[in-house]
Amino acid sequence: MSAAAATALQSSLCISSQKPSFSPTNSQEANNLLAAKPKSLLHKHPLYSSTHHNLSLQIKEKILCLEIMGIDSGKVLSLNPSLHTTSLDSLHSIISFLQSKGIHQKDFPRIFGMCPKILTSNGKTDLNPVFSFLSQDLNVPENNYRKVINKCPRLLTSSVRDQLKPALFYLQRLGFKDLEALAYQDPVLLVSSVEHTLIPKLKFLESIGFSTNEARSMVLRCPGLFTFSIENNYKPKFEYFNEEMNGKLEELKEFPQFFAFSLEKRIKPRHIEVMKSGVKSPLANMLKSTDEEFKELLRQGGNS
Repeated sequence: MSAAAATALQSSLCISSQKPSFSPTNSQEANNLLAAKPKSLLHKHPLYSSTHHNLSLQIKEKILCLEIMGIDSGKVLSLNPSLHTTSLDSLHSIISFLQSKGIHQKDFPRIFGMCPKILTSNGKTDLNPVFSFLSQDLNVPENNYRKVINKCPRLLTSSVRDQLKPALFYLQRLGFKDLEALAYQDPVLLVSSVEHTLIPKLKFLESIGFSTNEARSMVLRCPGLFTFSIENNYKPKFEYFNEEMNGKLEELKEFPQFFAFSLEKRIKPRHIEVMKSGVKSPLANMLKSTDEEFKELLRQGGNS
């Protein structure tokens, strides 16, 4: 398909609010485009059986609309089956609504790929409250909506009443006062369950010996601690720190970023080198330094 034809179809199928027409020529182009994607998940989707030529015109138009925008239609149709019965007009409405909020078309593949549910949401009742939350609760100006949404597309699938406001309230009670940082750097915390994600992470830190205030101080200094898995991150790293490194809790309190480093690729190799050299090195120096800086630290005794 030529660039001009793609642009024309993109405009008629995905942007215009009018019902698109599909000429026999365009129908043939659609089939050619779809057949040219053998590596796409779409090819493995039930829609792509040997009888895919008998697909309804509406389905073909819908698939082509998604594909032209760079969205893997097979993936989103598999992850969000409701798309099968969603009208093309509804897709137009969602796309137009997001564009009216400053979201660019080039952002759609990532946003819809991560959260296909957005494609079958309701702009007025599902999406608009999220943008109101960004504006009223986080003080995000309209011209920065795109920045926040691209950072965390899951915001658009989260209930303001049941998820976003409770999470913000909990985080503010913990001491997160910088709304700008929450919006632009750590919005994933806002879509994290207070009961099943945030509280358990604090409880784990307390279970290994930190006081409630110490645990709070650690997550305030390193919000990423809320995003790490207890089973896959915290437990194996703390076990190594405690049993192999003979570390003290005070060290982790001063450098909670320890949990952000790879156990196999960073912590273990660096610790082994430190042990071989016989030098004493603070956690921050041992883990944050580049390879060259680390070698120099060992030569100089570890405390530079």
